[in-house]
Amino acid sequence: MRLEDLPPVREALEAAGLGARKRLGQHFLLDLNLTRKIARLAGPLEGETVIEVGPGPGGLTRALLEAGAKVIAIEKDARFLPLLAEIGVRSDGRLQVLEADALTVDETALPPTAPIVANLPYNVASPLAVKWLTGPRRPTSMTLMFQKEVARRLVAAPGSKDYGRLSVLAQALCEARIVLELPARAFTPPPKVDSAVVRLLPRPDRPSDAQVAALQRVTQAAFGQRRKMLRSSLAALGGEALCAAAGLDPAARAETLTVESYLKLASRVEQTPPPPA
Repeated sequence: MRLEDLPPVREALEAAGLGARKRLGQHFLLDLNLTRKIARLAGPLEGETVIEVGPGPGGLTRALLEAGAKVIAIEKDARFLPLLAEIGVRSDGRLQVLEADALTVDETALPPTAPIVANLPYNVASPLAVKWLTGPRRPTSMTLMFQKEVARRLVAAPGSKDYGRLSVLAQALCEARIVLELPARAFTPPPKVDSAVVRLLPRPDRPSDAQVAALQRVTQAAFGQRRKMLRSSLAALGGEALCAAAGLDPAARAETLTVESYLKLASRVEQTPPPPA
């Protein structure tokens, strides 16, 4: 029994009587030509162990296995476990399925550097991206499908309408670029917006864990009150004195600062303990 002997993903989904659940942000990519393209964009996968989140009926899972990867798939929706089990049977044991919530799964229990390739559930895509960018694991790459507006935030430049906290975190820690755009009609059911795949490669000069923690504090404060000047939005972290120490204009606003400027601010607050909860 081989992967290529499986019925088309759409047929398998219909035969099982399964559909997407809106509350889980599910939109399935059933065209294997498209999922194979995403697998190719993820780089050489032969013999690699890959983390996939939200495999659903397994369209991308099949493509990753076809590319020679070993796949650890994290699926919250138990309805899809039988479909994934059938794929596992035909993949010579190269598929491991964890029934878990990707937001709360123990990241330290997963291979520490395994790349992540996923068509992310829309309702948890941003928090998952932040978790993976700043968490204990160090994936060698992340190839992730987002709503197009979220993808734009990841790669946005300072001063643009899409530039925000997610932009700074992504670009401080990775090289981020959009590698594929897909219209809503490519999905079942079609979402209300188009989607895009973002490729994230870790920077060799990644900041220290302490600086990343400080960067999260700085960006949360700055963009949490993005209409205010930095002297006000960063008041709890030092305000005008902090900006002066970093060589920045305290009258500037969050969306005008470069990633490098945020790293300067983070360096200044790195040794400052967070306020008590």
